[in-house]
Amino acid sequence: MAEGVIRLSDSGSEGGRSPPRRKRRRLPQRRAVSHRGPNAQLRAQPIPSRKLSMVSTTMEENFPKGTLQFLMDFVSCHHYPPKEIVSHVIRNILLSSETGEMLKDAYMLLMKIQMLHPATTTMVGWDWELLRYVMEEQTLPGRFLFLQYVVQTLEDDFQLNLRLRFLQKSIAKEVLSCDRCFSNVKEVIEWLVAAVTGLGFSQPRKQQSPTWCLTLVLWPRVVVLLQRMLSIAVEVDRSPNCSTNKIADVIFPYLVNIPLRSQREAFLNSMESQLLRCKVLELLFHHSCDMPASLPLSLSKILYFLGRHSLLLQYQVDHEVTWQRWDEMLQHLILLLTSYRNVVLGHLRRSLSERMDLIISNAKPQLQDNDSITPVDIELHIKDFSSRLLQILGKPLPSQLKDKVCMLQALLLTAIST
Repeated sequence: MAEGVIRLSDSGSEGGRSPPRRKRRRLPQRRAVSHRGPNAQLRAQPIPSRKLSMVSTTMEENFPKGTLQFLMDFVSCHHYPPKEIVSHVIRNILLSSETGEMLKDAYMLLMKIQMLHPATTTMVGWDWELLRYVMEEQTLPGRFLFLQYVVQTLEDDFQLNLRLRFLQKSIAKEVLSCDRCFSNVKEVIEWLVAAVTGLGFSQPRKQQSPTWCLTLVLWPRVVVLLQRMLSIAVEVDRSPNCSTNKIADVIFPYLVNIPLRSQREAFLNSMESQLLRCKVLELLFHHSCDMPASLPLSLSKILYFLGRHSLLLQYQVDHEVTWQRWDEMLQHLILLLTSYRNVVLGHLRRSLSERMDLIISNAKPQLQDNDSITPVDIELHIKDFSSRLLQILGKPLPSQLKDKVCMLQALLLTAIST
């Protein structure tokens, strides 16, 4: 009897007459599964040399349309272009083409490469010197698209290294670290102020062109992109609190010299980092108090700012009437309060890796002793402020001021109840 064959009787027990023998079917053997990753067998490679030579020919013959077409065809999830080719597309096509169609095609190619093969510190196709040149040279047609591409490469690499908890190897660490290259961060602040005030994003009327008009339309987006760069600069080092203090000290003199309220509001409201906004506003109120407080930022200090603020800021020269200046002060105080609450509740003073652990463990926010204020404290400070304002203005408060005072009181009461 062949091994493995069992005799069964009609009743199903062993013994009795043997049924016709059947050959055992062999189950197909399972192939060993590699756990090195889903694309281990299909690891991306550079574009083959034969195809690269075709791209190089179009580059040598200064035929950008052919360069873009070949690269769009050759780039895939399996093949990526060398760093030098990416740099050529940026410098010689995106930043040199005059036609909108060519700009769009170059940008779409760069974004395809970025999506399939995100830039790293060794493969990024731009450097800070190029970014500085582009931001200072107002006539480049692809200026906005280039800035958008730069921020995308920073963002993608930052998020990837954040997941790996390896931010010290990120592109942002190389170009936006307050510890390593703070001069670059200072330049971002200068570009941001220029974008908000319009000084770095305009041309004389006689030079108006479609590109110039497009820049005016897109400048709010430029502000958002530069604010994102500042937010990354806050987070990329080990201590967001230290980085914030450094950046805020540079921002403050710029902010107090921005002439128009609308521009100041654009600067503060577009600020992505709540921690940075918090520190900048704290410096602003320190500067405008007749007697600066030694308290750390807290709810008690916000009440102190409410009682000691004076209209001494040199930047308020846009001929606003007095009540409008107080209206701006209340707007800033409300912004400071909401930003401070976000900092406390979101553990934003801690590094990103520590913050992730705190959020995962559902840790409660760390409150200070100076956050222990009562509804009576709030009511007394609001009443004193309203009386002082009534005396300064010499007439009933305008409805806008009343609304902001009520909003501030409501937010303070909410803060102590949560």
